[in-house]
Amino acid sequence: MKKINSILSLLVLVVIMIGCGGDGDRKKSGAMATNAAERVYVAPGEHDEFYGFFSGGFSGQMSVYGLPSGRLLKVMPVFSQDAEKGYGYNEGTKPMLNTSYGFIPWGDLHHVDISQTNGELDGRWVFTHENNTPRVARIDLNTFETGEILEIPNSAGNHSFAITENTEYLIAGTRFAIPSPQRDMSIEDMKGNFKGPLTFVKIDQETGGMELAFQVIMPGFNFDLAHPGRSASHGWMFATTYNSEEANTLLEVNASQNDKDFIVALNWKKIEEYVKNGGGTMMDAEYAHNVYNHNSSTATSTMKKGVKTVDPKDIPGAVFFMPIPKSPHGCDVDPTGEYIVGSGKLAAELTVFSFSKMIKAIEDKNYDGDAYGIPILKYEDILGGIVKQPGLGPLHTEFDGKGNAYTTFFISSEVVKWSLKDYQVIDRKPTYYSVGHLMIPGGNSRKPFGKYLVAMNKITKDRYLPTGPEMNHSAQLYDISGDKMELLLDFPTIGEPHYAAGIPADLIKQNSKKIYRLDENEHEHAVRNESETRVERKGNEVHVYMTMIRSHFAPDNIEGIKVGDKVYFHVTNLEQDFDVPHGFAMIGANTAELLIMPGATKTMLWEPKRIGVYPLYCTDFCSALHQEMQGYVRVSPAGSNPELKWSLDGD
Repeated sequence: MKKINSILSLLVLVVIMIGCGGDGDRKKSGAMATNAAERVYVAPGEHDEFYGFFSGGFSGQMSVYGLPSGRLLKVMPVFSQDAEKGYGYNEGTKPMLNTSYGFIPWGDLHHVDISQTNGELDGRWVFTHENNTPRVARIDLNTFETGEILEIPNSAGNHSFAITENTEYLIAGTRFAIPSPQRDMSIEDMKGNFKGPLTFVKIDQETGGMELAFQVIMPGFNFDLAHPGRSASHGWMFATTYNSEEANTLLEVNASQNDKDFIVALNWKKIEEYVKNGGGTMMDAEYAHNVYNHNSSTATSTMKKGVKTVDPKDIPGAVFFMPIPKSPHGCDVDPTGEYIVGSGKLAAELTVFSFSKMIKAIEDKNYDGDAYGIPILKYEDILGGIVKQPGLGPLHTEFDGKGNAYTTFFISSEVVKWSLKDYQVIDRKPTYYSVGHLMIPGGNSRKPFGKYLVAMNKITKDRYLPTGPEMNHSAQLYDISGDKMELLLDFPTIGEPHYAAGIPADLIKQNSKKIYRLDENEHEHAVRNESETRVERKGNEVHVYMTMIRSHFAPDNIEGIKVGDKVYFHVTNLEQDFDVPHGFAMIGANTAELLIMPGATKTMLWEPKRIGVYPLYCTDFCSALHQEMQGYVRVSPAGSNPELKWSLDGD
């Protein structure tokens, strides 16, 4: 009996010691001396500390999450139609998806970047790009709506993407080398004839408006990821390339033959000055420039011609190649601008280049030959250091502002923390599973907010309840405020996040528009009170000028519509508080609903095909009498002559 009591006493002591030890670990390394659930808990009515803007990949959308809670706050349509909001369906937003190829209802949204001032996040805009039909876009963060989309001509698979540190330029590189200009030629003649343009888009500092400035016509390698120089390296940009073999078939084998590919180092300040002084050549091109007017809730699409192109050989000292092993993906610049981290997917080590050594090598002309006339810098002369045995399959690196870097490893499925001072591994944590990208709020700027890290995983497997094939990709939140990383939270994401950008909520939320005034509504068919509502016929076109307010439409009874008419409902939401939208739906409409923001007017086209009496209704629950918010439209036979009339409560 004494032996049993002794064993029980020992077990109790062990449990107590484990419990105390756990608390001690949290105090040493956690953001708060509490458990993981408490650290991600945001109480009802409270707000998250950070916004996270996540690429939606093949969804074509961008999603907004609160961090640390992982709560989905909004999905913002950008490159794909969105039936929930009517984006790309209603007459006002269809032009946003226009291209030189015509109307494209889908896009592949890859990377995101928040505007910066002096290398620090300023929260005015978030920019993104599209991989399939090359386009770039601006989302305005006072309304969280897509404000502009610019097609990138003379390009394919726009993938490498960066915003310079004063938001002077958006840089977009082509993933797929193509003939430049496009023409009919044999694929077998790719080598030496295909090109890889890097496109520079000038950004207006006041409005965020985008204009295509120039393209640097690079050799026909595949451009993967890009980041701007910052601080010491301001005025430069860096981008990884792979397939320096210029293979056109079975790339998984034929594009992995060379021991080293390249990071491009490009002095955009020097090229900007060259173009400003008249340098460059105009190339034929056609591309769409789509702009959304928030006041009128309508978009315009303008087809533009021609693009200024620059041959890097014409600007000595502007473009260089830095050799890097092997099939690199990530290209990341630390907050000081001194270190450029290259992630060779097939390399056993992480390569870190030194910007100051790069400048000296350029000054001393320490070249190791050239590629298509572009000097190749000697690897040993620009090398800052190597991280030994970091993991398998490195992809992306971000920084915490404390001298540490964090790199994802796809094959070994982990995030690894290492020191920029001595290139030693400090910590590693598994991810679930096969992590691709990662994000630290501000980690792509001079001022990271090194509290949390989000890992975006490519494979979900058993992390959530099974829902059939193609489960939502998992994201995982780590606390990085201490010496060791701690996994706090899993949350599902939308589409396939290729990147994310995080920012303190306080930099955005105070600028969020709260009142949408009717007198600022610039829609050409807006009506500002019920006395202005009416129905007008112009041949077989019928225009319904309608208002909505809790909880009725005006008018809500309409007669005189005929089969074959084109009926345009111009519906104005008379509410002005930001969180009182209304919906509008019409049976048989070959489009999505209208989701009409406060103070706004939107237009739906309805083409009735059958006689009868058809209901219209509000789709967005707005009040206790939401169910009563409805109306009727009478449709008479084609060729008949019914009286056109409308009413609300018989008036």
